[in-house]
Amino acid sequence: MLETTIAAIRPADEAAMAAARELHGRLTKPAGSLGALEDLSVRLAGLAGACPPPLPEPAAVAIFAGDHGVHAQGVSPWPQEVTAQMIGNFLAGGAVVNAFARQAGASVTVVDVGVATPLPTGPVPDPAVLDAAGPTTDPAVLDAAGPAPAVSDPAVPRLVVASVRRGTRDLAVTAALTRDEALAAVQTGIRIADELIDAGARILLTGDMGIGNTTPAAALIAAFTGADALDATGRGTGVDDPTYAHKVAVVRAALVRHAPDPGDPLGVLAAVGGLEHAALAGLILGAAARRTPVLLDGVIAVSAALAAAAFAPDAVGAMVAGHRSAEPGATVALRHLGLDPLVDLGLRLGEGTGALLALPVVTGAVRVLHEVATFDSAGVAEK
Repeated sequence: MLETTIAAIRPADEAAMAAARELHGRLTKPAGSLGALEDLSVRLAGLAGACPPPLPEPAAVAIFAGDHGVHAQGVSPWPQEVTAQMIGNFLAGGAVVNAFARQAGASVTVVDVGVATPLPTGPVPDPAVLDAAGPTTDPAVLDAAGPAPAVSDPAVPRLVVASVRRGTRDLAVTAALTRDEALAAVQTGIRIADELIDAGARILLTGDMGIGNTTPAAALIAAFTGADALDATGRGTGVDDPTYAHKVAVVRAALVRHAPDPGDPLGVLAAVGGLEHAALAGLILGAAARRTPVLLDGVIAVSAALAAAAFAPDAVGAMVAGHRSAEPGATVALRHLGLDPLVDLGLRLGEGTGALLALPVVTGAVRVLHEVATFDSAGVAEK
């Protein structure tokens, strides 16, 4: 699956991009007056191979959840059980991502790709929208699970159980994952992308949940960009100075221990990544293969995006940076990818919240090409 997905990813369509630039020049506005929105709409035309590109609606948020063995190193003050508890909150509709998704009219799919503790019991959405794919590391089993029913109502989150393993190993001690486990997670992300697009989504938004997951994100960013551990590592949920210094040391030591090769993205994900990072990389690749835009959230998403770009450089054409996370590694990663974030609000929550806030900007950029009159059609004189 991974190989065929990568093979399907193509460069941007230059003719469609040229047509979008030419159309912008004829719309009733001064040339270039929409700034970055014009550049974005041109990129999306190139991705779709059409001018104007399809409107990015409906939107679907995919929240991948996993736990991390490196939590044992004391890199986060939050107990690991919070990951599972927050999944219960997502499914009950009580998290920030749910509020923003309702505002944006986006569906929410929560994917347990490697949560360590049992998920909370109690009320969940209609069983018809639950996918009993896992736990398994066998890609054939994951693929055979088949498409789950579409959920277009943002008030009814969907749960997908596709657990590869119950949390990663401790990357400070050994490789976080085997190559087969990392591959299974990547392929889960590809499968989710296909399901959501087949169900009608025209833009995918990345979400994540995993206590301690900014530590592997920092390691991934440093591995793929060559940045120093200090520049790639942030405070996550807001650790104090001693914990932050310890977290940087853990990341630096892991990079020395594993010496991950950025030319081997699957190996990097296995050595220092997380299951949600690998699955997000797969989601991005799957969307790029289907020429569907992916609106990236924060530092977890952009660390996964680095892996996706290492697998297939042309996948960057499908990526839209939703916001600039307050985590310093996010800026390092975005710079490496050549992406400019649409908003900068000092966010560091994750879940997909920053991507959801940026969604109207993306929609507006495309809607201009669909709905704004030209000088000729409006009878407006040009300068």
